[in-house]
Amino acid sequence: MTLAPMTPLAALPSPSTAVWQLGPVPIRAYALCIIVGIVVACVVTEYRLRRRGVAPGAVLDIAVWAVPAGIIGARIYHVITSPEKYFGADGQPLKAFAIWEGGLGIWGAVAGGAVGAWFAARQLGIPFAVVADALAPGLPLAQAVGRFGNWFNNELFGGRTSLPWGLQVHVMDPDNPGHALRDDAGKPVLEPGLYHPTFLYEALWNIGVAALVLVLDRKLRLGRGRAFALYVMGYTAGRFWIELMRTDEANHILGVRLNVWTAALVFLGALVYFLRVRGPREYLIPVGEPAAPVPPAGGDVSQVDLSAREAGARPVAPEGYRVVTEEQFRAYRETGEVPAEEPAATGGADADEAAEAGSEEAATGADAAEREPADGPADEARPDPDRTDDDRAGAGGARPADRDS
Repeated sequence: MTLAPMTPLAALPSPSTAVWQLGPVPIRAYALCIIVGIVVACVVTEYRLRRRGVAPGAVLDIAVWAVPAGIIGARIYHVITSPEKYFGADGQPLKAFAIWEGGLGIWGAVAGGAVGAWFAARQLGIPFAVVADALAPGLPLAQAVGRFGNWFNNELFGGRTSLPWGLQVHVMDPDNPGHALRDDAGKPVLEPGLYHPTFLYEALWNIGVAALVLVLDRKLRLGRGRAFALYVMGYTAGRFWIELMRTDEANHILGVRLNVWTAALVFLGALVYFLRVRGPREYLIPVGEPAAPVPPAGGDVSQVDLSAREAGARPVAPEGYRVVTEEQFRAYRETGEVPAEEPAATGGADADEAAEAGSEEAATGADAAEREPADGPADEARPDPDRTDDDRAGAGGARPADRDS
């Protein structure tokens, strides 16, 4: 077997192994990168959800639904857009379930994950827009980490290049998946020349998108899903030009890769949403949160549940959440007092009707307050200095009933 020609000294290497055996269990680098990316996204999202008022640990309840749904969606998108590999003349339909062999589409992952997150948010009583905005910077960071799985697999690289950051690519062994093909001397075989490291381009671009979302979200106070729409616009803009550089097999429409069309259409949809949707950032306060136990007065320790104290305080998730303004949320955090519900906080036609009803009720109350001093019960309650106590008792009692009782 002939070795590849000598490559320049300035080049990015690629791993020759992407799978390690831990006894009978294969440890795949791609899967590890996906798992680390999920952890990063969860940490960032948990932090942002807490700052919006969501109880600790909610992101785990969301991830339980979003992660499996995202993986299923990613696989479905891959199979639908590459059907010849599984249902073509030489295809193997059962291979569609062999997710460990690779083949996940980010578009399907986001769509499937969104469905899972929506379902979980509904169960927790959290508005889905709040979850989406909290996830907005964490998702591109997860994608950046996940792209290094493609580096381990020596896949999804671009065309030939002479740039100093050109990527060395190994010829992978089809009979030993996850390992590079080796020559007679036992050395891994390289593809001739260097290639654009599109995995690295996309990873760096995604980190930039996360930074962009964080900066603009802090400056513009984005809400109602607009931070997530900003992430979608940023990611698809980068994926558009990076996809044009890739040389791996893909289906084409009008001579252009399918994912290029997908990126363009999704970008336009996110742009329309970002421009049309308006509204302040949503903050949440708990509804139906269990009250903390109050120790008995007088310090009677015999009435204290020592078993509960030994077990430690376990946070209980509230029944749901109510959307409030940022000012109300800050006041709630400082004082612990739940703000009164205001019709304007809910928005929409129902809020307008409630506001009108409240105005009419206030006006009616004001009119009654103006008439009451003249002929209302207050005159009946006013004592007559000329009457004796016996007269008052005979008239019906010692004193009139309290109107507030």
